[in-house]
Amino acid sequence: MPADPGLLSSLPVSADETANVGSIDVEIERRQALGALALGAAAVALPGAGRGMLGGPSGRSRIGKGEVDAVLDMVGLFSRMDQRRGGGHARSAAVQYFTAQVAPLLDGTFHDDRVRSAMFSAAGELAYLAGWMAFDAGDHDVAWRDFRTAVQLAGEADDAPLAGHVLRAMAHQAVDLGQPSRALQLAGGSVDGERYAMAAPRERALLGVVHARALASAGRDAEAATALNRAEDDLAAAGSRDAEPARVFFFGEASLAHETACTLRDLGDLAGAEQQFARSVRTRKASAFTRTHAVTLGYLGSVQLRQGDVDAAFETWASSLDAMDGVDSGRTRQVVLDMRTSLAPYRRAKAPAARDLDARATDYLDTVSESVS
Repeated sequence: MPADPGLLSSLPVSADETANVGSIDVEIERRQALGALALGAAAVALPGAGRGMLGGPSGRSRIGKGEVDAVLDMVGLFSRMDQRRGGGHARSAAVQYFTAQVAPLLDGTFHDDRVRSAMFSAAGELAYLAGWMAFDAGDHDVAWRDFRTAVQLAGEADDAPLAGHVLRAMAHQAVDLGQPSRALQLAGGSVDGERYAMAAPRERALLGVVHARALASAGRDAEAATALNRAEDDLAAAGSRDAEPARVFFFGEASLAHETACTLRDLGDLAGAEQQFARSVRTRKASAFTRTHAVTLGYLGSVQLRQGDVDAAFETWASSLDAMDGVDSGRTRQVVLDMRTSLAPYRRAKAPAARDLDARATDYLDTVSESVS
């Protein structure tokens, strides 16, 4: 399978680096069935022991392209909600849609093998999105399980680029959790072989820039710089006529600049990071990508403060808090927690601007759902 089960089987069940290494439920169950889809607390068993053996009687009429398109339409809807409002808003709805509507389709009778593969890809995209929303909400173990499910579904669909897309998300999570060795393993897998070669240029750029972040987190500076250059070249090669999946709709100049800035920050190039964060803020459509816009502003303020520009940092953080209105995200929450830590010495010095920002930050934390942590 393009998902490379060897890579997955070498990774622990949990997002916790200290978890025991071993097989996950999906791999255990595959001896008797395709697998168990671990989406939150719900597990859906799929009959059939391997490629070509699914598609038995399900009580449904034959499944065609229209059903696949309907699932992808819902994935797009949930994805846009996530981009605007954060993973804390609609994940439960996405999981319910998967378990009630999509999982039964996987046990259906398909018009042909191409439709079957397309349906498994669509289910993989939904499982990935549920994982991404859990990751954004700070529920890392659930996100990890959903990502693994998505990789297995991508493998069953022979969809190498989707497998790479999910491995990239897992690498991103590992970077954020401070797990450089795991991040490098996953990011390296995402750009290996057909996962990168068969991907559209825009998706290649996304895989590549996260690979650069993983390399930077592992202290491999020169390789990280090379990966950044390749990602920029890949995005420059993307065109409007490319046959690219809808899942990369969010990735453009602003997203590349954000990830590049994170890489440069981790490499110690604060001036370069500030420039790229500012570029991201300037080029992003904030109304459509509100969550990431708020995070970018938060990171920009932190880089400005580390360079001694207190006034600019405070102004940027005020803009970040403005953008967070109505966003329910563990990542924005972490930005605010880090902001409050950095504000502490200025607050103790009774700086009015620091006190005002801290009060606004406290108010925001009171609005984030309890599940976001």
